[in-house]
Amino acid sequence: MPGNPRPRALALRTRLLAAMLAPLLGIAVLLGVAGATLIADVVRRTNDRVLGGALGAIAETVQVERGAVTLDLPAAAFGMLENSERDNVYYRVAVGGQLLTGYADLPAPAPALASLAVDTPRFRFARYKDQDIRIAEVRRALPRIPQPVIVQVAETLDGRTALQNRLLIALLIGELVLVGVAMLLIRPALSWSLRPLALLRDAISSRDTRATPDLSPLATGPLPIELGPLADAFDHLLARLDSATAGVRRFTADASHQMRTPLSVLKVQVALARRGSPQALGEIADAADRLERLVTQLLALARAEESGTAPPTEQVDLREVAVAVINRRIAQAIDAHVDIQLDAPDGRILLAGYRTLLFEILSNLLDNAIRYNRAGGMAAITLERSDNAAIVTVLDDGPGLADEDLARIGERFVRLATSAGHEGSGLGLAIVRSAALRLGAELLVTNTHPGLRVTLRLPIKADNRR
Repeated sequence: MPGNPRPRALALRTRLLAAMLAPLLGIAVLLGVAGATLIADVVRRTNDRVLGGALGAIAETVQVERGAVTLDLPAAAFGMLENSERDNVYYRVAVGGQLLTGYADLPAPAPALASLAVDTPRFRFARYKDQDIRIAEVRRALPRIPQPVIVQVAETLDGRTALQNRLLIALLIGELVLVGVAMLLIRPALSWSLRPLALLRDAISSRDTRATPDLSPLATGPLPIELGPLADAFDHLLARLDSATAGVRRFTADASHQMRTPLSVLKVQVALARRGSPQALGEIADAADRLERLVTQLLALARAEESGTAPPTEQVDLREVAVAVINRRIAQAIDAHVDIQLDAPDGRILLAGYRTLLFEILSNLLDNAIRYNRAGGMAAITLERSDNAAIVTVLDDGPGLADEDLARIGERFVRLATSAGHEGSGLGLAIVRSAALRLGAELLVTNTHPGLRVTLRLPIKADNRR
């Protein structure tokens, strides 16, 4: 189909997959950060517990013998700190500022010695021999020893780092496996979720393969609640399209059916005119007038029944329309010896509507009141205004209608019993009924014996009252 190519967009499946994976990846990142923090804390606490055990084992051997501080370093204390990464272990025992044993340059707790609680281990990170270390230290108060005894045990961090890295790698692998499995499960889940949409698409696409347009409602079966409005909107569009095409088909059928007779008359009269018949030209003129009237009424009916989005309404002066209709029909009334009267209040009667449709309604009603009246009869248009409506009445004192014909008023191409002997197509009241429906007006036809009264009630909006 010619025209600008439709811009391409991401497939719905891709959009849904991205919309589902993005939060999943976000949650995985948050879990990774929280897991890494937890792993670091667990590794620190676990190794600090071992380091604290070694510190306690050494501190327990510090004694006072004969007024001097003695120490017996247990081998098991250092065995507790052995690991596969072969971390370096350092220790230091000092009485006050005097080294008792160990590494003299191991970072002492000074100047925070006063903050070190008695017999309560404390842990801190430090830098020693160009390496990061973890120090466990405790302060002990021994009897008859005025200076505090400081016991320190330290180790490098290679073992902690290696254990933490292994746990982080395991966490990362677990998250990758989780995301991968989620992707594998999401894709078939998306296919299952989008299956109703595919059924709806197939139901619509199948209409293109048929020779004649199928405007019936879609047969898709049960649909999810999200797709229900879409299917209903499409069915509504099909119904409106069906109504529009039906109107075109009806107009074509009506035109071909009703124009056949006057065209046949024209052909016959043209043939007679060629033979020199003096009445042929008059008959041709009459047939042309009937054909013109028929075409005019068919077009008016098509305008009254057209579907689709209604154009904006306009301010219409009902009195002005009635006067224009009378001016149009005055010559017809004179030829038929029928008097026309207009009974309307002074001033304008404004309402929101369509002037063309109002004109066609009044024109057809007045045409019927003149055409099916008696010589010397009367046809009248009465306009009234209430708080919320304008009332138009067209009446005559002709023969009226038989009671059994009232139910058939408005049917297309129906010639009623009182129409015998009068020219017409049976479209006048059909035009009136369709146009009134389009305007949202109420139409009432009653016998007056003699005569006929047609009443049209048109709504008036509050802002149109004058």
